[in-house]
Amino acid sequence: MPTLSLPYPDDLLVTSGKSPQALEAELTFLLAVKLFELRRLSLGKAADLCRMNKLQFMYELGQLQVPVINLHDDQIADELRDE
Repeated sequence: MPTLSLPYPDDLLVTSGKSPQALEAELTFLLAVKLFELRRLSLGKAADLCRMNKLQFMYELGQLQVPVINLHDDQIADELRDE
């Protein structure tokens, strides 16, 4: 699997108050969230990216108030018409 190396300044560790591993996990999670919001990754793929199961990822999205169902207005209208 390809890997991504992202340099960050030492003071980011100090200001975050996290260990390097915890900070890197958080940055990976935030990347997965943003890619999910932009519809570049599915829920499952985003969860996989940050090494979470879907349920855990969905819970964390809820903590950030990020909608789990990410549909365009026309998709929502189509879903409602099918009822």
